[in-house]
Amino acid sequence: MADVASALKDADSKMNKAVEVAKDDFATIRTGRAHPSLFNKVMVDYYGTYTALSQLATIQVPEARMALISPFDKGAMASIEKAIRESDLGVNPGNDGSVIRVNFPQLTEERRKEFIKVVKSKAEDSKISIRNIRRAAKEAMEKLEKDGEIGKDDLARGEKELEKVTSEHVAKIDELLKHKEVELLEV
Repeated sequence: MADVASALKDADSKMNKAVEVAKDDFATIRTGRAHPSLFNKVMVDYYGTYTALSQLATIQVPEARMALISPFDKGAMASIEKAIRESDLGVNPGNDGSVIRVNFPQLTEERRKEFIKVVKSKAEDSKISIRNIRRAAKEAMEKLEKDGEIGKDDLARGEKELEKVTSEHVAKIDELLKHKEVELLEV
């Protein structure tokens, strides 16, 4: 039974990571307000190496629809501006020589609906990942039973517990999706 428990624990840990990835993905999708996490996936060509924007600058949000980016190295300002402009944020940054200002336009109803489709797609990707983890754990338990390390009863209990864990994680993804949709539809 110890092997079933370790398979369940491993599956639970991996499913928790899938939920965290979904949370991070949702955080990068912009709602009506600016937030530093919107820039998490912006990669800057910094002297030939792609580097996360958060490692090259501080990001502040003084107003609901404005972000100020202060590069540590002023020489990287043009590269940072270019990376933001080419990102999927849909914004046009400007700089005054020391900071980069990013003004976020008001989201249109059409753009909000596009973002909801993106969020739903990311949620479905996370659910697929969770189901793949479940399948791998189930196969591992079936192999244990086939090799004679556990009995049919242990396998049945393990599979039942695995289904319960899977359902809990899928519910977490659904809850995150629901919150993000509400956030996106808020004007």
